Amino acid sequence: MKHFYSAALVAGMALLMAAGCGSGDKGGSTSGDTATNSPMTPGTADAGGKKLTIAVIPKGSTHDYWKALHAGANAAGKELGVDIQFKGPLKEDDREDQIKTVEDFVNAKVDGIVLAPLDNQALVKPAEAAVMAGIPVVVIDSSLKSDKQSSYVATDNYKGGQMAGEAMVKLLNGKGNVIVLRYETGSASTMDREQGFLDVMAKNPGIKILSSNQEGGATADSAQQKAQGLLSGFKNADGTLQAQGIYCPNESTTFGMLRVLEENKWAGKVKFVGFDSSPKLIDGMKAGEIDALVVQNPFKMGHDSVVQIVKVIKKQKFDAKEDTGATLVTKDNLNTPDILKLVTPPQE
Repeated sequence: MKHFYSAALVAGMALLMAAGCGSGDKGGSTSGDTATNSPMTPGTADAGGKKLTIAVIPKGSTHDYWKALHAGANAAGKELGVDIQFKGPLKEDDREDQIKTVEDFVNAKVDGIVLAPLDNQALVKPAEAAVMAGIPVVVIDSSLKSDKQSSYVATDNYKGGQMAGEAMVKLLNGKGNVIVLRYETGSASTMDREQGFLDVMAKNPGIKILSSNQEGGATADSAQQKAQGLLSGFKNADGTLQAQGIYCPNESTTFGMLRVLEENKWAGKVKFVGFDSSPKLIDGMKAGEIDALVVQNPFKMGHDSVVQIVKVIKKQKFDAKEDTGATLVTKDNLNTPDILKLVTPPQE
């Protein structure tokens, strides 16, 4: 693994940190201090008149979520007249590839980096190396254990998990057995969603968690394999499930679980709450196989993160933290205009 810790960078760290990241914090809610509060203006960088280049690095490139985030970033790029370079790992468990991508963009001397860290610890050094090199970083989607980023633009994932938990309590009328299929250790966003859900369950003595320590992994296929083994361990002699409720914290785990429920004819017979949306998940909801989805706004996240990084670069006032929101989608509200817009965002 390569790193960017040259003697020159270390020697200049104090100056760069004062100039480049004095506005950032650990995710506080105040706006960063800047040289000017002038309105956003599209076009070129302040120095040299060159067009700004912003690298946007997602966790992966296959899920519909990241495609919508890409569309939002491109929309902001067009509005502001900046060049968007969008590149991420093929799979959402390839930490080495994401680290290399950050390093490559630093070597290319981009003007700013928008990063959705695959791992809240493994990406700290490369992100901080970018800042040390004078390239500001905005973290999106999932938090990073660093105080060097300028801004954090994301869903309140713990609150989203609570939202899912409250939906499950209502679906079960406060009583029943529940299975949780986690995503992957190190992914701060899904870990927060899992904890928010479990904290709500803990407040309801009529609900028992049968399992909450299994991880589906980075793809729908791996989630399907894990879900099959998990549910097989809670199958009654007559083929029915011992669980009355199931929760999954992201798109791939939700879809992998849905496949297993459909293949075993359990779909629609167990209350199922998932996270994120895709055409296949919405079809599952329409068919009565998914009861609720907590849906984020990846288009807004991609758009607003580019807006924030350009403000940082131009030394304009920016938000150190932005909650892009989450919405509970059910069959009852699925066809309302606002929800339809949310679950069918533009994609790149």
